[in-house]
Amino acid sequence: MLTETVVCVHGYLSHGAGMYLIKRRLEREYGLPALLFSYPSVRGTLDENSAALAAFIREQDIDTVHIIGHSLGGVLALRTLSNDPDVTSGRVVCLGSPLSGSRAGRILSELDWAEDIIGKSLPEGVLQQSANDWAGDVCANRDIGVIAGNIPLGLGRLVTHFDEDNDGTVAVSETRLDGVKDHMVMPVSHKGMLVSAAVADQAAAFIRRGEFLR
Repeated sequence: MLTETVVCVHGYLSHGAGMYLIKRRLEREYGLPALLFSYPSVRGTLDENSAALAAFIREQDIDTVHIIGHSLGGVLALRTLSNDPDVTSGRVVCLGSPLSGSRAGRILSELDWAEDIIGKSLPEGVLQQSANDWAGDVCANRDIGVIAGNIPLGLGRLVTHFDEDNDGTVAVSETRLDGVKDHMVMPVSHKGMLVSAAVADQAAAFIRRGEFLR
C-alpha cells in the first residue's frame, strides 16, 4: 500500500494532462507516485474547486499527499489547506503562482471581451484577495516552496507590460508569499515550467527535503 504520493494541480484554462511531464519525471527519476487532478478553472468557484481537491486527496487513502500546483493550481492548493488543514500533512510546491496578486489578471478582468473566460476562481483567489491575505496559517503550519520564472514569454505580455522580472504571465514579485519555507527563481517561462526537467527536479527536492537545491 502506498504511504506517500504527489498530486499535480494545473493552472487557469488548462487540464490535468498539462502536468503530465512533471508527473512522469517524479515517478521515473525519484520514485514518487503522482496523480493528476483536473478542475473547472473558469466555471467553478475557488472554494468549490478546493473542496473537490480535498475530496480527491481523501479518496486516495494515503498517509502523506504532497501537492505541486502550477499557476492558479498553487493558489488552489493553498486554499484547500486553508479551508481543510487536516486533509494532508504533505508539502506544497507552487510553480509560477500569483500569490500576491496578478497585474495581467487584473487588466484581463477589465476587458469586455474577457468577461466570459475570466471565470470565478481567478478573481476569488488572485484578484479580489491574494493568498498573502489568507494563507498565513498554511505557511505557519507546513512547508511551502515557490518557484518563479524569469524568461518573459507568455500570454500575460499580450495584455500588460512588465517592468520587472517575470515569466511572461506572472511577475517574480507576484510569486512572493510571506512565511514560505523557500523561494527560487529559475530561467523558465510560465508554460516552460511544465516541460522543464530542472523545475521537476527542484520540486522533487523540496518534497523530499523541505528546501530547494542550490
